[in-house]
Amino acid sequence: MSQQPETTPATLESFSYDDDIVRKFVFVTMLWGVVGMLVGVIIAVQLTMPSANLGEFLSFGRLRPLHTNAVIFAFAGNAIFAAVYYSSQRLLKARMFSDLLSRIHFWGWQLIIVAAAVSLPLGFTQGKEYAELEWPIDIAVVLIWVVFAVNFFGTIAVRRERHLYVALWFYIATVVAIAVLYIFNNLAMPADWHRSYSIYAGSQDAFMQWWYGHNAVAFFLTTPFLGIMYYFLPKAAGRPVFSYRLSIVHFWSLVFIYIWAGPHHLHYTSLPDWASTLGMLFSLMLWMPSWGGMINGLLTLRGAWRRVAEDPILKFFVVAITFYGMTTFEGPLLSVKSVNALSHYTDWTIAHVHAGTLGWVGFMIFGMVYWLAPRLFQAPIAKPSWVNLHFWIATVGIILYIIPIYAAGLTQGLMWRTFNSDGVLQYDFLSTVTKLTPLYWIRSIGGTLYLTAALIGCSNLLMTWLRRPRVYDVPVYQAARLSKSWRPHPSPPSSLPPNSVLPVGFALDRFARLRWHRGFEGLPLIFIVWVAIAIVVASLFEIVPMFTIRSDIPRISTVEPLTPLECIGRDIYVSEGCVNCHSQMIRPLVAETERYGEYSKPGESVFDHPFLWGSRRIGPDLAREGVRNPSALWHLRHFNNPVDTSPGSIMPRFAHLVDQPIDWSQATQAVQTLHAIGVPYSPETIANAQDLAHAQAIKVFDQLITENGKPDGLEDVKDTKVLAVIAYLQRLGTDLNKPIALSPAAPTVNAPGTAAPTGGSQ
Repeated sequence: MSQQPETTPATLESFSYDDDIVRKFVFVTMLWGVVGMLVGVIIAVQLTMPSANLGEFLSFGRLRPLHTNAVIFAFAGNAIFAAVYYSSQRLLKARMFSDLLSRIHFWGWQLIIVAAAVSLPLGFTQGKEYAELEWPIDIAVVLIWVVFAVNFFGTIAVRRERHLYVALWFYIATVVAIAVLYIFNNLAMPADWHRSYSIYAGSQDAFMQWWYGHNAVAFFLTTPFLGIMYYFLPKAAGRPVFSYRLSIVHFWSLVFIYIWAGPHHLHYTSLPDWASTLGMLFSLMLWMPSWGGMINGLLTLRGAWRRVAEDPILKFFVVAITFYGMTTFEGPLLSVKSVNALSHYTDWTIAHVHAGTLGWVGFMIFGMVYWLAPRLFQAPIAKPSWVNLHFWIATVGIILYIIPIYAAGLTQGLMWRTFNSDGVLQYDFLSTVTKLTPLYWIRSIGGTLYLTAALIGCSNLLMTWLRRPRVYDVPVYQAARLSKSWRPHPSPPSSLPPNSVLPVGFALDRFARLRWHRGFEGLPLIFIVWVAIAIVVASLFEIVPMFTIRSDIPRISTVEPLTPLECIGRDIYVSEGCVNCHSQMIRPLVAETERYGEYSKPGESVFDHPFLWGSRRIGPDLAREGVRNPSALWHLRHFNNPVDTSPGSIMPRFAHLVDQPIDWSQATQAVQTLHAIGVPYSPETIANAQDLAHAQAIKVFDQLITENGKPDGLEDVKDTKVLAVIAYLQRLGTDLNKPIALSPAAPTVNAPGTAAPTGGSQ
């Protein structure tokens, strides 16, 4: 395709690339990867051996969010930045816009990771999956992301290469989408420096969380790694990308469709049914562009399969792309309501996520790092045979990880819904947990092998770095500055005379062949704007109805805000990570209503900041705990030593709750902050919050004495945190025991005990 000619500058500009920043990001990628995987192995062992929960700060509930954040934002995040800084400079023929911004970005991001590593074990968390970090760290994340965005877009502005290569499209989508997602999902009202409450509540908070959560996978663990695939795979294979047109279709369909799919995580919950159905439909549509990208990647290696058999770097890339294809087929499958009814809350989802993170993300990172190492360190790989060893140990590790967890997920889902010949649930919940212990042990072995492989990789890279030259060679390149007067325009068919009118067929043919996109790639500002439009418009089509149609969330007059003591208890519940194991959402499925009680209504969670519906059941659902198990003494014994009340339980001990005193000032902070975001507390409740909390704690303590029959052994429990958590658990589900009265503007909902609806909303 011919273009309007550019004026050739009289002189060429000299420049060099900043590989020092890439080396820094590569080092911390591997470092934090090992840390994240080590924590993952620890929490895997804790599920098989509760004694491995080593006190308050190293329990499963505290470490699980540390593991997910370390793997996503530290391991994968630093790998993304290494890839962007290396490939963007070469694709744009320009040094990064600012060396200072590059360093601020690097050190700022590492400080954020350290802050997360300290704050999460201390229990400072928002309680929202993949968005646990508290508000001061969130602000730091946004500021550092802005630094990264300015540096990246500034480099595009000063580039010496006219057209943006495919990898850059995916980087652009990542920078734009993550900014939008992270800011709007993390809007919260601070109560103090380490505690805040989401400004959204209940169903709306759940919607926003999974709009963010699913698209964090999309735009942090998918699009940037597709950019890595489109750059590093052709480089490693020495072959061009299979199809340029398929790249275009892959990119734009993925960017537009992915953003709609989040609500499919909330089938059969209190989310309005239209929202989860819409999410399911767009999830199903995602299969086509996702597999288009997989095909584009694998067919790039056409004619080079002999090299794949010999080159472990290409093996890493092939397995990564294969896992991408597998997980992007399974994702739409899990979005189908009938499949989701079986898989949701089970380990099936855990297996699916780890197939993506260990297989797609992890292997893509390892392949990229091994390809970069000799170029960055200007020395050959110290132990080439270890690269192959890393590949095979990691591959066996993945297989030993995901296969038993897939089996565990299916076992859970089927046992939960099995009835005997008398129409009674055949298994109690605890038996569905203990049944999985052998599978959890195999998973731990698989995770240990994957960690071992990563350690081998780190050792190999360290030895390669030690062989580096005393002074790195910094090549100097030359290229012409771009002409600012360039404008794209199509070339008419050569058979047409000058100044003739273009036939309609030519225009349609040119559109169908996507030839116009080549010119579009030379207009980065317009390109960025269209990416932003695709993301924002798709988001608003779901968000606006969710926040403006009141009939989707009918109010229940008997549902009242938590008391001050119950607020303290809920904060402790969130801090301890209980939501990582327990859901508070009973779906309108027969097996669930038989096991837990009346299905959950949207109006029950209108004062919940944040929502606590959960995404996994290692323990039973607690939405009706106050009705099913109001005993204060049982809860006290269960927290102090879970096996006393539940033999075989894998729940860690929470004995520290029995020892630590309640901070009564937290009651005032909680109700004041919640009132500021719309929870209707009266002025009297706010003014007397501490006294009200203390009075209720005395009632709970008196109940303990009554149930125990004597005060002996309970003296140390008075005014401790366990009383607040017990008060919170005793409250759960009790509001629906009162007569239901709806506000006049709200539609009718089923009263407790009546038939559940067939859809996911009420």
